[in-house]
Amino acid sequence: MHIDRRALLKGSSLLLASAALPARAGFASAPSLPAFYEDIERRTFRWFWDHANRRNGLVPDRWPTPSFASIAAVGFALPAYAVGVERGWCTRAEARDLTLTTLRFFWNAPQGPGRSGTTGHAGFFYHFLDMERGLRFKEVELSSVDTTILLMGVLFAGQYFDRADAVEQEIRRLANALYERADWNFFRSDGRAAISMGWHPEEGLIPANWVGFNEGMFVNVLALGSPTHAAPADLWREWTANYADFWRGEGPTRRVAFAPMFGHQYSHIFIDFRGVRDAVMRRAGFDYFENSRRETYAQRAYAAANPMGWRGYSNRVWGLTACDGPGSFELPYRGEERTFYGYAARGPIGEPDGRDDGTIAPTAALGSLPFAPEIVIPCAQALRAEPRLFARYGFKDSFNPSFNYTGVTVETGSVDPRHGWVATDYLGIDQGPILLQAANYRDDFVWRHMRRVPAIRRGLIRAGFTGGWLSARAERG
Repeated sequence: MHIDRRALLKGSSLLLASAALPARAGFASAPSLPAFYEDIERRTFRWFWDHANRRNGLVPDRWPTPSFASIAAVGFALPAYAVGVERGWCTRAEARDLTLTTLRFFWNAPQGPGRSGTTGHAGFFYHFLDMERGLRFKEVELSSVDTTILLMGVLFAGQYFDRADAVEQEIRRLANALYERADWNFFRSDGRAAISMGWHPEEGLIPANWVGFNEGMFVNVLALGSPTHAAPADLWREWTANYADFWRGEGPTRRVAFAPMFGHQYSHIFIDFRGVRDAVMRRAGFDYFENSRRETYAQRAYAAANPMGWRGYSNRVWGLTACDGPGSFELPYRGEERTFYGYAARGPIGEPDGRDDGTIAPTAALGSLPFAPEIVIPCAQALRAEPRLFARYGFKDSFNPSFNYTGVTVETGSVDPRHGWVATDYLGIDQGPILLQAANYRDDFVWRHMRRVPAIRRGLIRAGFTGGWLSARAERG
């Protein structure tokens, strides 16, 4: 059997271009979610709560596979603890003490340009750390984006823990100190106009910069908002300069596209983009929240069209993003050779960074809950029915119904000849969007605290954003 991919992709593109999107509705003060969703949230919270190292606050990159710590997972964990307080899953004192342990660790951890024996440099931190000692794991990069996620969680903690007792006062002091120590211009120290994605003491700055369209919006917002080491005012112009390469769709489906769904979620977990627009979006006539809503619908439309002919895709089972996969293989599928991947960024073919090997990640849909609840909730319900996918800590990272090759040795996960491959692990960076976006959908939980962070407001204004909540006085309490 030969699959004419060009014809299928053309059909998919036509579907995306013509897909009808319902008008965007405002949130009620407390939108309701079906009862099963609370079980998803509670189990996802327990992943962070059960696996944080109580001695230093570090959170593993994954579990149950033994793992190093991910600083981005820590950034998602800090607001997750507060969700637990509000939902009655832990006490405020327990969350407060674990948060303080975490902030004290990062403040006191060794910094410096050495290749080993440090946790970070220039106020930033290495992508992965040893879970016990908290030092750089192997030769990973000093990460501007993963530090941004960590600092977003830190800044949230500084707003949430607002009481007068000594512990919460120290949390607020350390939150400000950690953010103010980060020297954003270190990532421009070779004269480049934009912020580098990372740095290695062995080789210097990574050539790739945070420009174009992807998850890096909040990197630039925090860099512009810094009261101590702010990036130049033209940084946002560098970020948007090549948007022309990213536009897809027509009319109500027109959007700045990026294939993996996490690129449309990460910044939005912490920053409320509803009603605020930069120069690009003022010209386009909609905001970045609407942009993410359109991309959420485009992902579902892609799955329904299913141009690659994968098993399991439908208008109820969908979602492509960065996630685990069965491994690197070239294998026959429906009469032709197909390429499969291990951990990789995935997204619709035809969009920037598109790659599709039949692997679906629950976080891709569930992390988009605030954007399009009317299609995310049915997807969540359908995913719960997938064999072996929903377990102790909610959704395992990913699954691939098409990968039913029992004669190969997969990198991770397990293969069932009928139902295909399912991941072994839960990943912190994929658990975070599921829990925190549900909290945002319920009552603006992360957003309303982050709207009070002076650096967020300052960074958005310096980037040229206007309107919406930026036009109101800074929120209190």
